[in-house]
Amino acid sequence: MAKQRSYYYCRECGYQSSSWLGKCPACSKWNTFDEEVVQRESPAIAARKKSSTQGSQPKLIQHVTYSETRRMPTHCNEFDRVLGGGIVPGSILLIGGEPGIGKSTLLLQTALAVSDRKILYVSGEESEEQIKMRADRVVAASSQSLDYGQLYVVSETSMERIFEHIVNTEPDLLIVDSIQTVNTESIESSSGSISQIRECTTQFQRYAKESGVPVLLVGHITKDGTLAGPKIMEHIVDAVLQFEGDRNYGFRILRSLKNRFGSTAEIGIFEMRGNGLCEVSNPSELLLSHREEMLSGAAVAATLEGARPMFIEVQSLVSSAVYGTPQRNANGFDMRRMSMLLAVLEKRCGFKLGAKDVFLNMAGGMRVNDPALDLAVACSILSSNVDMPISPRYCFAAELGLSGEVRPVSRIEQRIGEAARLGFEKIFVSKYDAKSIDASKYDINIVSIGGIDEAFRALFA
Repeated sequence: MAKQRSYYYCRECGYQSSSWLGKCPACSKWNTFDEEVVQRESPAIAARKKSSTQGSQPKLIQHVTYSETRRMPTHCNEFDRVLGGGIVPGSILLIGGEPGIGKSTLLLQTALAVSDRKILYVSGEESEEQIKMRADRVVAASSQSLDYGQLYVVSETSMERIFEHIVNTEPDLLIVDSIQTVNTESIESSSGSISQIRECTTQFQRYAKESGVPVLLVGHITKDGTLAGPKIMEHIVDAVLQFEGDRNYGFRILRSLKNRFGSTAEIGIFEMRGNGLCEVSNPSELLLSHREEMLSGAAVAATLEGARPMFIEVQSLVSSAVYGTPQRNANGFDMRRMSMLLAVLEKRCGFKLGAKDVFLNMAGGMRVNDPALDLAVACSILSSNVDMPISPRYCFAAELGLSGEVRPVSRIEQRIGEAARLGFEKIFVSKYDAKSIDASKYDINIVSIGGIDEAFRALFA
């Protein structure tokens, strides 16, 4: 019988210790160590691991040859955009997101779309009947010509049994939903523990590199919004994709946090409907509300999500505080950033906002961290404060400094070009950005401003 031994793992970073520690020496977090019983590997498993690495020999880099690998398209433009053109053979991808956000639906639609490849879909959370019910709903309601193709489904959590199914099926693509439900007999701890997740991910990585079959793993996230399990799991995989969005709204964003074969600046945007996830090729048209009358407190921001321009309507409401302490609330925007902008408006523009309630909302339930949103937020607050509307044909793209100056932002020409394409009449930018722009190339009036007081006079004078 194999000897058992207990180890202590940090649930934040995966640091391993032979004894319990109050403070993790790696991430400096307190009370994060959990005990796990780990069984030593049998001699057969150790020998198999050793034999898999005996063929490697050091080479001079000029003697290393390679060929351009042909990616496997997913037939989903948004998914391929995030991956960099498709799935690379032999790669291992990790997709994380909150429960119910649509991870399983996205991978099932991908498996149904890639009908020319043999795919093995392993689920540890659903039965084959549940997967078939969702596949029927997606195929019946889809506007595309989807069929079941060569999709094999199995409900299994044992790592050893999964590899038996892999040997019998010989798939071209492996999907595991989710990695937290898979366990191996070589580890005594329960499913979802740090040691189980790390060992199972390592075995899937070894299989992907040796066979050339890409592996897609689904991962849960913690209450803090990070992927559950040790950080070493993110180092093992080739790409980490985050599927995020508010379940009260229909929009979903697929964001690349790590990608060894592509850019991390790309995002994919989907809309959740009754027939599954639908691609959103032009999110700006959906996020901009079509107002029939001009109302105060609304301004359009020219933001960038990754390398993709996206126009979002910023909505503000400023009113007199009913109670002694004024309320501050922001949806989709950093609360601390909003407090800083309110202080700038009060100090540099003379508006007494300290005794007023201020509410801020991003239309469509989007959450944006682009600094270019500052000017639109400030102008929408000023518009609500003086109760004077801003034309819906105006947009803003600039950062606001603590001294009230309007600072330049990145990729301003891309923002201006998208604004002209969408039919905006004016775009307000920093005067430092305007110096490097050839305004004659764009069919839009570019207004350059140097301070927030200039923006106020240009809009409400």
